[in-house]
Amino acid sequence: MAVVTPEALVARDIYVAAREMGRESARYLVDLYYAVQRDRIRASNQVRALAQGGEPRTVMYYFAAQFEGLEEQIKKALLEYASADPVGQWSMRIAGIGPVIAAGLLAHIDIAKAPTVGKIWRFAGLDPTVTWRPGQKRPWNASLKVLCWKIGQSWVKLSGTRLKDTEEYLYVHLYLRKKAEYQQRNEAGGFAELARLTLEKAPWHSQRAIYAEGKIPPGRIDAMARRWAVKLFLAHWHHVAHVVRLGKEPPKPYVIQHMGHTDYIAPPCWP
Repeated sequence: MAVVTPEALVARDIYVAAREMGRESARYLVDLYYAVQRDRIRASNQVRALAQGGEPRTVMYYFAAQFEGLEEQIKKALLEYASADPVGQWSMRIAGIGPVIAAGLLAHIDIAKAPTVGKIWRFAGLDPTVTWRPGQKRPWNASLKVLCWKIGQSWVKLSGTRLKDTEEYLYVHLYLRKKAEYQQRNEAGGFAELARLTLEKAPWHSQRAIYAEGKIPPGRIDAMARRWAVKLFLAHWHHVAHVVRLGKEPPKPYVIQHMGHTDYIAPPCWP
C-alpha cells in the first residue's frame, strides 16, 4: 500500500481549492507562472554555462530545480481551475492552448462586459483603430495581449510539425492559409497603400527598401496572419462563453449580419 505523505495531502487540497479560485487569484497565478518560467530558464542557462566553464554548479542546479518544481505546481493548479469551467475545457481542446493560457483567458475576460467580440478584441489590444497616446492610460489589458501573442506563437510552432487534419488543429491550418493569401496579395501589390502609409509615418524604417517597393516584409505578413487567426479564436471563445454563461448564442458578427459576408466559420470542437 502506497504511503501518502503530509506534503502530498496538502498539494491535493491546494489543487481541489484551485477549482474554486477567484479570477483575481487566477490572474496572479498566470503572471506568477510566466515569471517563474523566466527564472527557471535563466537558472538553467546559468547551470549550462557553469558546466561549460568547468565551475561548480550544485547550488545553481538546486535552485533551477526548485523553479522547475514550482512552475509545474502552478501549472497543475491552473489546470484544475480551467478544467472546472466548460469554457476552459473547450479552450484546452484546441491545439496549442494549454491550461495556463486557458486559465488566463477565463481570468481576464468577463463575458458579462463583452456583449460582442469587438469588446474582447479591444481589451486584448487587437483593435487597430485604438491607439495609446502619450499621457493616456493604456487602452488595453497588457497581460491579455501577451496571452494572445503566445497563442499565435504556439500555432507558428505547430505549423512546423506534421499537422493533423482535425478540428483541434483548425486555427493552425487557417493561420497558414491566411498567410499564403497575404503573401500572394503582397506579391500582386495589394498592400502598396499600407506600405506607403508605413513609410510616411516611419521613413527611417529598417526595412524601408521593401516598403519602397510597395510591399510589406515577410515578418509583418506572418504577424497579420497570426493576428487574424487569434481574433477568430477569440470570436469563437466569445461564442462558447456566451452560450455557457448566458444560455444563448451571441449575435452573428457585424460583417455577417449587416454586410452580406457568408464566410462564417463555426467554433470547432463545439458543442
